[in-house]
Amino acid sequence: MSVAGEPSFRESVDMMFRRATALMDLGPGLQEKIRVCNSTYTVRFGVRLRGKIETFVGYRSVHSEHMEPVKGGIRYSLGVNQDEVEALAALMTYKCALVETPFGGSKGGLCIDPRAWDEHELEQITRRFAYELIKRDLINPAQNVPAPDMGTGEREMAWIADQYARMNTTDINAKACVTGKPPHAGGIQGRVEATGRGVQYALREFFRNPEDAAMAGLSGDLDGKRVVVQGLGNVGYHAAKFLSEEDGAKVIAIIERDGALVNEDGIDVEDVRQWMNRNDGLLAAYPKAKHVVDGAKVLEMACDILIPAALEGVINLSNAARIQAPLIVEAANGPITYGADEVLRAKGCVIIPDMYANAGGVTVSYFEWVKNLSHIRFGRMQRRAEEGRSRILVEELERLSNDQHLGWQLTPDFKKKFLQGSDELALVRSGLDDTMRTAYQAMREVWHGRPEVGDLRVAAYIVSIGRIAATYKSKGL
Repeated sequence: MSVAGEPSFRESVDMMFRRATALMDLGPGLQEKIRVCNSTYTVRFGVRLRGKIETFVGYRSVHSEHMEPVKGGIRYSLGVNQDEVEALAALMTYKCALVETPFGGSKGGLCIDPRAWDEHELEQITRRFAYELIKRDLINPAQNVPAPDMGTGEREMAWIADQYARMNTTDINAKACVTGKPPHAGGIQGRVEATGRGVQYALREFFRNPEDAAMAGLSGDLDGKRVVVQGLGNVGYHAAKFLSEEDGAKVIAIIERDGALVNEDGIDVEDVRQWMNRNDGLLAAYPKAKHVVDGAKVLEMACDILIPAALEGVINLSNAARIQAPLIVEAANGPITYGADEVLRAKGCVIIPDMYANAGGVTVSYFEWVKNLSHIRFGRMQRRAEEGRSRILVEELERLSNDQHLGWQLTPDFKKKFLQGSDELALVRSGLDDTMRTAYQAMREVWHGRPEVGDLRVAAYIVSIGRIAATYKSKGL
């Protein structure tokens, strides 16, 4: 969303980029090479639907090919435009570099309201859009690999993968042309919830550093922290669910398109999700919390952690001064405008930036892409070997206890956990947790090591731009 008196989303990303590069020793030529969007392809195609030809407009933007393939989601929304797609592609470049996934940045979008079409019609539209991109190598396992984004999911990715396979019948790696597929169609366990899980791991790592939490005026861990979530789509739902069910956080407000639910005693996220599924995605008549018609106002309520998980620009110059949350986690892409970012930082608010906070999706997409290229699921070869080694140790401990009459026993719960080898889901979660921890520490080192940096967003840009620059230099640029 654009706000009067503020730069566009694309300009906002560029301004944040320049704020970081002003603190870096890069030549102006290299800076510009990293900043600019390499190319954007606009497609206009027709599909015969409901007795007439409907024309749709779609985009695929490639920001940087310092590494290939390039990576980035495809979103379905009436708000899709070239400016937004290019801004999101740039963020993908920086995000991939920050979490060390070997991709360049890309993004795609189709200007469409997916709720206006039935499933068969959406499939026809998706396949035609995919056809237009595939024939130009804008979907290709070695060159450009899309993923789900707002308005798309496993279903759309399965259609795209099948369309690619139909057009490339001899490509043995065809399934790697897109990630976010259903597990039975070449996907990977844990991908659907990956971005929300990444938000959870990002917050856990933040609170593992008491010094950082103290900068937001917080202490302890996530237990009991009051959370406001804006957007209960895939990312917001999973983040809120995991934080409340596994970490003891208390979700006191949920903001959606028809207003917000507020309950200071806590909201059952799963119960709200089930309600929305039964009521056309609406919150209004939900009986266990107060409904507030003006959902945007709820962004300003007192809480410990604010998680904007929907559209860009929801926190802007019109409301930034009234935001009370001392810690904001950008689960969405670009939810805080450049101007609002300056206001919030001046107030002492700590922001965990989108580039890092929502990188769980591309991280697990990377694991899925590797799985597709290796043609074997993770854990298949080593799981039982792990269990076998663990069993030898447990049996030896039990034998020693019996032989020496020590009188102690291993608890059944310990034995069950210790004897369980790592399956694909366990390995995916382990890899995601390690990625989020490592990336946070890289940002933190810059944040605390250089007083002029000042905040995590600039630190994130410095880390990612530095890595991209190193890649370009190794190519001789």
